[in-house]
Order: sequence, then structure tokens, then C-alpha cells
Amino acid sequence: MFKRMMLWAVTNIAVIAVITIILSVTGLGGALNGGQGLLPMLLAAAVVGFTGSIISLLMSKKMAIHGMGVHVIQQPENQMEAWLVETVRKQAEAAGIGMPDVGIFDSADPNAFATGANKNASLVAVSTGLLHNMNQDEVEAVLGHEIAHIANGDMVTLTLIQGVVNTFVIFLSRIVAGIITNALQGNNDDDNDAPVENSGTFFIVSFILQIVFGFLASMIVAWFSRQREFRADEGGARLAGKSKMIGALQALQNQHANEDLPGNLAAFGISGKFTSLFSSHPPLEVRIEALRSNQQF
Repeated sequence: MFKRMMLWAVTNIAVIAVITIILSVTGLGGALNGGQGLLPMLLAAAVVGFTGSIISLLMSKKMAIHGMGVHVIQQPENQMEAWLVETVRKQAEAAGIGMPDVGIFDSADPNAFATGANKNASLVAVSTGLLHNMNQDEVEAVLGHEIAHIANGDMVTLTLIQGVVNTFVIFLSRIVAGIITNALQGNNDDDNDAPVENSGTFFIVSFILQIVFGFLASMIVAWFSRQREFRADEGGARLAGKSKMIGALQALQNQHANEDLPGNLAAFGISGKFTSLFSSHPPLEVRIEALRSNQQF
């Protein structure tokens, strides 16, 4: 837990530092208040919106290893580790990507994730709970699902989507805040030349709108994430076999909800939480039915 908190703090400090430097160097430091026009405001919003997502992606592999306590298999110490490495190797070759690092993390719950900014230098990790609660065919399907995430470029895709969404949340919240502030203040005498962006009302309204728009934007990101899960299930079925992929999802139905994975890793854990507009994973029964009805394989 302490490691996770420290990594979270370091990541956020790095994000703030990079954003500050970029805005300062480009002269966009005051653009978010709208004083420099709409285009500079949009550019500044893009800097803020993309920087955090990109830095998180670039650091995701190291954060996963240290934050989750992942033991990366350098040299297999037993038959299970040897089988994991060999299975991932075969699937990676079939998917046309570089050999990922393979790791195991300690958790009683069955879970797995893939992460990394480069599909040819990524990480696939499974929990001890998954290895203990699933048979070999089911584990093979889970690995196929994660390899499919990597081959499909899901980490980069969702990072870009998150960046775009963040950008427009920041941009639109300030545009609408300016309109609302103008309406509240009216066009009275001395206020005509006073920029509303410098008023306390503007900052309060923009802050509230950013929360509201962010709440709505999370539904968009979650929708894209759910579509990527369907594609990863299809990829897992192609790599391991349709019956094995269905079997793995059915096995997950019998397990309790998994512990949260940190940050962007949550989008790539094989287990979802519950059915809602904000869930990154479709319901397991929906995923199983989608595989059963797919006649392409």
C-alpha cells in the first residue's frame, strides 16, 4: 500500500512539473483562463489533458511491477512458471508482437493484466489466485486475452481517448463557465472591459462544470474500454480456442469481484466489477454470449 501511494505521489508530481514546464515554455500559462483566446485555451487544455495520460502510460510497466509487487520471471523456477513463459511466447509469436515480460503477483483473487507503452516491450501478469483457481486451459485463455490487448494496441488507444476526453472536459468547462459568468454578471458599465475569467465566479463555475463534464466523460471512456474487452475476448479465443475462452469467463463468474488495479491498469484486468455505464468491462454473461454467437471462429 505504501509503495502504491508513493508511486501515485511521484507520478502526480511528475505530471504537474511537466505541465508547468510546457505551459511556461510555450507561453500558454494563462491561456486556460481564456485571456489569450480560444485556440490558445484549447492548446493549453490539450497539454493538461494529454500529459497525465501519456506519463501514466510511459510509467505503467514500472508502476505495475513495483506497485503490484509483480515478480517478473527471469528464469523459470518451476513447471508452472516455465509453462507460463512458453505459453506467452507462443501466443505472442502468433499475434505478431515481441515477447512480453511475464510476471506473477500475490493476490487471492483471480486477475490478470497487460500493460506497457510499447507492444513489443510489454508486461503480462497473472495473480496467484488465478493460477490456483483456474485450470491450465482457462489460464491459457486469460493469457490469450491479455496478449490480444497488447496486439490490439489497447493501452495506447485508451490513453489517446482519455487524453482527448480530458482536453474537451477542460476546454468546454471554461467555455460554458465564461458564458454563465457573463450571464450572471450582466453587461453593466465598468464590467464591460473586465475579463470575467479573472472573477471568482468563473473559477467556481468552471470547477463545478469540470467535475460534471468529467463524470459524463468517464462514461465515454468506459464505453470504449468495454468495446476493447469484446475484441480482446475474440483475440483470446483465436489464440487459445473459443471453448477455452468461454470456460475462463465462466470460471470468473464463480469468483468474487477482484481487487482494484491501479490507475490505467484497471482497464486491462480480465475481471470486471458490475454492470453500469461506468464499468470498464461488460458483464461476464454478455461477454460469454458474444463469443458463443460469433460465427467467425
